[in-house]
Amino acid sequence: MYPNLKLQIFKRGVRQNHLARQIGISDPILSKIIHGYRPPTEAERKLLAACLEADESWLFEEFEAEVAPPLATLPTNGNGNGNAKAFPERH
Repeated sequence: MYPNLKLQIFKRGVRQNHLARQIGISDPILSKIIHGYRPPTEAERKLLAACLEADESWLFEEFEAEVAPPLATLPTNGNGNGNAKAFPERH
């Protein structure tokens, strides 16, 4: 995913379909590039950087998501099925 590319498109107020048309690709292909499903060609990188008036290396910095630690497990009711009540009952 290229969050800087997405940010720059937003900051410049450019519609994604207009930008795609401007550099000679389809809107779905540009969307795939933005979200990291398809790497841009060298020519696409240069055209996008020029159209968005941004540094090419900054524009195409990749985002690496951090893996979240596992969520804490709920206490079990003794039989191991995890169906214990989170709060004690009030009487």
